[in-house]
Amino acid sequence: MDRNLLLLSLLMSFIADGAGQDVCHRPELGAHIQLERLQRFFSPGDEITLVCQPGYTPVSGPRKIICRANGEWTKSKLLCIAKSCPYPEPLLNGELEYEDTVYQSTINYTCQEGFIIKGARTLECLSNGQWSNPVPECQPVQCGLAPIPQFGGIVYDSLVSGNTTNYGTKGTYKCLPPYVMFGDARAECTSNGNWTKTPECRVVTCPPPEKIERGYMSINDKRRYDYMETIKYGCHGDFVIEGNQQIVCQKYGNWSEKPSCKAPCPVGIHRGRILYREQKLWIKELKPKRILHSELISVYCMNTERKCGYAVSTQCIDGNLKIPECFEEPSLNTYNLHYDTLPSEITQC
Repeated sequence: MDRNLLLLSLLMSFIADGAGQDVCHRPELGAHIQLERLQRFFSPGDEITLVCQPGYTPVSGPRKIICRANGEWTKSKLLCIAKSCPYPEPLLNGELEYEDTVYQSTINYTCQEGFIIKGARTLECLSNGQWSNPVPECQPVQCGLAPIPQFGGIVYDSLVSGNTTNYGTKGTYKCLPPYVMFGDARAECTSNGNWTKTPECRVVTCPPPEKIERGYMSINDKRRYDYMETIKYGCHGDFVIEGNQQIVCQKYGNWSEKPSCKAPCPVGIHRGRILYREQKLWIKELKPKRILHSELISVYCMNTERKCGYAVSTQCIDGNLKIPECFEEPSLNTYNLHYDTLPSEITQC
């Protein structure tokens, strides 16, 4: 065997057999503590400095240990704790998620709907106590200017400059007269970078309106009428108009509902007293002997058990007035000579 190899073998055997009990072995270190030297064995009196691993900071000492004659190291209370990075500030129009701000911790950034993140989405706390990247920004999604419909325009809710608009910008479409808008008049720059659907501006006209029975119109022109033009109706004589007196040309080229003329009602009573327009009248005092559509009159009926009278109302409906069944028309003799016994004249129930 080579002499040098033999000497090396003997030396290793000597060390392995525990020769030289005053030799210190490489010390066992606490968490995140390391030696700057790589050797395995140390002689009594040797002094070594303990350091913290990158990303950790010493908080108590001493930081040096010495190899004693008995082969043991002096004690050290050195602790290494993770370095901290600055606490993150709130992200405008976004959110951040993290559990801690110490070495190797991470922060995840997200933006609210309608905003795009500019910069790194994830930051890591580095060994130097700084974050790996600058804080990102949440910039609004941008749209172009709102599309303009033919024969129309838009009025923005806020000042718009240049050829771009930000997410959330809103406006109101308007059509030039006599064009009519079909679609939503409100517009908005959406989170996908597009404007909401653009409405259309169309010409709308209505055909000549129809006449109504027993009535007349304010205009009789046989032409087409523009959107929102109006015509008024009236009724002849004692006929009463029911419904809206005025009709209007509507958005889809049709007129609003026409009114109708309702007929007055003859009062089919020859003898008796009635209550009409808060007045008690003998039937002969009702001139002409009719009431208008939707008006009320009351006739008087007899409660034979209690021997008292009571009024019962009835309404005129388009020429039809139904007399209550409880009403009994008095005889001519009773009406002329004993009218004070009629239900309308005696004590009321």
